[in-house]
Amino acid sequence: MSTPRTVDRAFETALYDTADDALDTAASLLAADPAADAELGRRGEEFVATAWRRGWQPADLVRIVRRELDDVHVRLVAALIRAQAPHDRARGPRWAAQLDDLPDAGTTAPPRTDRFSHATAVLELYRLLLRLPAVEPLEAGAAGEAPRRGRENRPESRALARIRALLAKAEATGYPEEAEALSAKAQELMARHSVDEALLAAQAQGSATSPDVPGACRIGVEPPYEQAKAVLLDAVADANHCRAVWNEPFGFSTVVGFEADLEAVELLYTSLLVQAEAAMTKAEAGQRAGGRKRTKTFRQSFLAAYAHRAGTRLRAAAEAATEAATTGAADANLLPVLASREVAVTDRVERMFPQTTTTRLRGTADAAGWTEGTRAADAARVGHHRPLKRG
Repeated sequence: MSTPRTVDRAFETALYDTADDALDTAASLLAADPAADAELGRRGEEFVATAWRRGWQPADLVRIVRRELDDVHVRLVAALIRAQAPHDRARGPRWAAQLDDLPDAGTTAPPRTDRFSHATAVLELYRLLLRLPAVEPLEAGAAGEAPRRGRENRPESRALARIRALLAKAEATGYPEEAEALSAKAQELMARHSVDEALLAAQAQGSATSPDVPGACRIGVEPPYEQAKAVLLDAVADANHCRAVWNEPFGFSTVVGFEADLEAVELLYTSLLVQAEAAMTKAEAGQRAGGRKRTKTFRQSFLAAYAHRAGTRLRAAAEAATEAATTGAADANLLPVLASREVAVTDRVERMFPQTTTTRLRGTADAAGWTEGTRAADAARVGHHRPLKRG
């Protein structure tokens, strides 16, 4: 029997048959034919390439495999992605960064296993990859769009370096008031950086430089309490001239905006999530000391309140910084440029997600959790947050 035929038979049995013993039968076929290993790997690379054509990206595959399967499958999919990458076309700096961030098989050696167990794990992974639906493509040039200015050959700006430093201090401090002040300062710098980038883009119009158009990225929104985390990401995106659409089943939000703003959202959301979880742990310890046991409802309400309050604070900081920048701007075209960028972001969101639904936060009736979450963000009043958009 030829090696490709062995793989074909295994796939016919395991990937397209849901019978209880189908997986064992297919794994036995592969385990008995060591010469099939290379063909099995090649087929896996084809599954990965198909996932790219369906709109998935490296970080997305790792995330969904981690959510649905086990660590061994994460190592397998990371290896497949690395193996397929040299045969792929260039896809830009974000894609390259995701390849660099793949789990390193060298740091966590896979457990010793027999051929049957290995074949079973491979087939379980391929079952998942085969069934992945198409998602919204994020890459520049998709759907006939003009390419956008990327980050190729652009060193990190001094502004982003300062923002990273401020957020690192905010995460490290044990004082909530200091963390809030540092995060607000970082948001002010982000707003100024966004204005500077808008001016640079406007000056490039009509030159040889490609026109700047909105891009998109996906940011993982991991359980538990993912709904409250999605609200926090939505608030950060809104404060930074971006729009976020949450995909609950796949555990991510798609954020649409211009490159400098996308960078700001990724930085600030990650930092605020670290700060929120640290503050929540501290507040929860105080509640337990008082004899409280309802941990889940406390955490859900805490994070929801934190997200609402943080969103208000971030928007206020961004609006103040933008107003200051536009008031003193020598370029009279700045306000129309900012307005046109807002329209461009909205237009791309509507084209990427022609149909969205909204959802309201659940499980936020815990008064103590809400109070503590509000206190952790800041002491200002907040109104109702707009509903989440879901794709």
